[in-house]
Amino acid sequence: MNVMKRGRKPKLAVWKFASCDGCQLSLLDCEDELLTIADAVEIAYFVEASRSISRGPYDLSLVEGSITTPHDAERIRRVRRVSRFLVTIGACATAGGIQALRNFRDVSEFTARVYAHPEYIDTLATSTAIADHVAVDFELRGCPINKHQLVELIGAYLCGRKPDIPGHSVCTECKRAGAVCVTVARGTPCLGPVTHAGCGALCPRYDRGCYGCYGPMDSPNVPSLQTWWQDRLAVSESDLIRAYRSFNAGAVAFQAGVARKGRADGGGADTDPRDAALDSSTRRDRIS
Repeated sequence: MNVMKRGRKPKLAVWKFASCDGCQLSLLDCEDELLTIADAVEIAYFVEASRSISRGPYDLSLVEGSITTPHDAERIRRVRRVSRFLVTIGACATAGGIQALRNFRDVSEFTARVYAHPEYIDTLATSTAIADHVAVDFELRGCPINKHQLVELIGAYLCGRKPDIPGHSVCTECKRAGAVCVTVARGTPCLGPVTHAGCGALCPRYDRGCYGCYGPMDSPNVPSLQTWWQDRLAVSESDLIRAYRSFNAGAVAFQAGVARKGRADGGGADTDPRDAALDSSTRRDRIS
């Protein structure tokens, strides 16, 4: 449906869950484009930018952040009920974020070390993506997201079309930019072959390997890249696991790939010494 044909401006809401606010700031960083967006939609709920709030329902909701508390698990269901279209933005919302590192540990141990009265802390054992809790209409990846992709997404919604956001890997961006492959030319481990495009190959263009900020590309061949890293670059099992457990630690494709590699090698890929506190069966369940 082309919402531009409606008599009223569609209502836009921006919601925050467990996150650093960086993806919301990407919307504010649109500057000139933001003025155009503000003219085309009613920014009905965006507490990062305004105290003015309009009641729902909302035509388009942008959700930043992961689910880490029982309260948030209930709140995202309420957000879904009042949202015609719901789009998750950023690594936290699409894959649990850096805070998903808790998924591989005992959270009660963290709270006991950090808080004087951990019994007051009401938190979940895991940090999970929004799509693990409610239906999501589109996922915009990145840590933080690309503001141009965000503008494209909002424009596509207003015109009633699919967003023109490619699902290919960072390698494609490297080739388009004329950047030399840091893995082939310099032997630098790089997650570019399995990482979703969107950053403009920022790190490889500065002779650094990709860190996977944008999460898995469409249909990534994670086991193949892992084999290359280990056979050609002599990357250790623990360093391999650590590479995938960063901004998109909870991404299913990344963790499932590590798990498959571990099972093929007799379990080695999940023997990160930092996981000593967890028995092997528990670890396997958490990353499968």
